[in-house]
Amino acid sequence: MHLLCRLDDIPEGQAKGCEIGDFKCFIVHKEGVIYAYQNRCPHLGVEMEWMPDQFLDSEGCLIQCSMHGALFKIEDGQCISGPCIGDQLTRLECVVKDEHIYLNSIPD
Repeated sequence: MHLLCRLDDIPEGQAKGCEIGDFKCFIVHKEGVIYAYQNRCPHLGVEMEWMPDQFLDSEGCLIQCSMHGALFKIEDGQCISGPCIGDQLTRLECVVKDEHIYLNSIPD
């Protein structure tokens, strides 16, 4: 397991980018649930945020790609608007233990 951050580093309704070596991911804290995704848009392969830790749309309801504005559901990473409709973000398995968030493994 790989330590990403403390649970209280991500307030409810917010997101945070994390790095493990060269691997980049982000975490969203929504309604008490932690969601983790690889920081890579399925359309162009670019990183998702437009500023550090800015992964969500202005309402905080969807994940938004900074490059072309594609919108993804937080719960499953499915693209619902933009050039990659039908694609989805790469979801990562994480676990919360002792108030810390851990990534189970880094995908190949």
